[in-house]
Amino acid sequence: MSLSTTTTARVAPGLPAGRDVWDWLFALLLVGTGAYAWQLLHLHMDVYEKAILVGAVPCLIALGWFWRPLRPLMVGVGLATGVAILLYRRALDDHGADLAVGEQLFLLKYLLSSQSAILWMSLLVFMSTVFYWIGAISGGHTPTRLASRMAWASVFFGVTGSMVRWFESHQIAPDIGHIPVSNLYEVFVLFAWLTTAYWLYYEDRFARMGRDLGSLGAFVMLVVSASVGFLLWYALERGAHEIQPLVPALKSWWMKLHVPANFVGYGTFALAAMVAFAYLIKVRAQETSWVKLLPLWLMGVILCFEPLVFRSRPEGESPLSSYWAVYFGVSALIVAAIIMARQRIAPRLPDLSVLDDVMYKAIAVGFAFFTIATILGALWAAEAWGGYWSWDPKETWALIVWLNYAAWLHMRLVKGLRGEFAAWWALVGLLVTSFAFLGVNMFLSGLHSYGSL
Repeated sequence: MSLSTTTTARVAPGLPAGRDVWDWLFALLLVGTGAYAWQLLHLHMDVYEKAILVGAVPCLIALGWFWRPLRPLMVGVGLATGVAILLYRRALDDHGADLAVGEQLFLLKYLLSSQSAILWMSLLVFMSTVFYWIGAISGGHTPTRLASRMAWASVFFGVTGSMVRWFESHQIAPDIGHIPVSNLYEVFVLFAWLTTAYWLYYEDRFARMGRDLGSLGAFVMLVVSASVGFLLWYALERGAHEIQPLVPALKSWWMKLHVPANFVGYGTFALAAMVAFAYLIKVRAQETSWVKLLPLWLMGVILCFEPLVFRSRPEGESPLSSYWAVYFGVSALIVAAIIMARQRIAPRLPDLSVLDDVMYKAIAVGFAFFTIATILGALWAAEAWGGYWSWDPKETWALIVWLNYAAWLHMRLVKGLRGEFAAWWALVGLLVTSFAFLGVNMFLSGLHSYGSL
């Protein structure tokens, strides 16, 4: 039998080559879901949200075709969001669904309301991190598989929480509804599930090539857990989980594109930094001098210390509350424990060449999306302030981040940058990125200073 005959035999008659019946059933399901969402919500959406909904359908189909594990995730999120919407719509007021029903119905109160789903995401992120570390230290495959499944579940609840929150915002009042990427609470939720999903993509792709990245998840999920720790403090201490109207500057359709693109960049840069940390742990596994290990510990501590620095404090408040004392103390101990257990952890990490490859791929993807986000931000600035670039502190630091990773990629592609120097550079890059994201708003006044910590 010829190659062409073999290829044709794998595909049902009448279907384009390369796509089977399940591909098209998945596509049909998404088209139907999009049509239902339009029929249900189009009166609450502006023209740009409608355009995003229409454009999202073919994009999601393409993603599902590109990476098949996304299909059950999409279907599950769609079903869970649909159930939440139907439960909310059991009680209607003049504006739409009565959100008070969320405290009365069991499924909403404990599972499917936005806040409940986000809390489940947070718990599963922590549990996934713990099980990844159990697997990394013990060398067992069962804890790692459980950790991976928990990570998938955290993405499910994170995306569901974001989608339900989007619906909930539209039910408060006609002029309050907005995509949930408008404040620090919402974007930290986005960061958590987006970074986890991107890690799971790499874990799956490399596993299909016969390369087990499971132990690397212990490092990657640490940064996600750190962000969730910050998220919980921000929600409980500052009440940030409450849905608020948009400030005038954010009432733009550019926000719906600029912010998600930015956070693909932030998430992938953070992932690359944690891979770099794992790389340095493996390289220094046999190092016995604590003087030479001290810079690695200090870098980890500085990264843990950042959320404490990048927050404002009401007058008279202690600079180190009990929450942040525990947060910082536990984080510093975790970094120290990783360094002390380096000889046990290192053999279970992937080869240095694999770590280097993951680090490069993450930075390359992040740089592409951060470039797109910067261009979109310039277009937004032209609409809002009449100029594409004003050297506002946020814009200046975004340029510094862009130049940092542009230089990293240039040095790799042109000069063959590899090894410890590349890993240290990627790790320091997370410091620069964190300051651009949080620190600028805290310490430098400017057009982008919408919130505080």
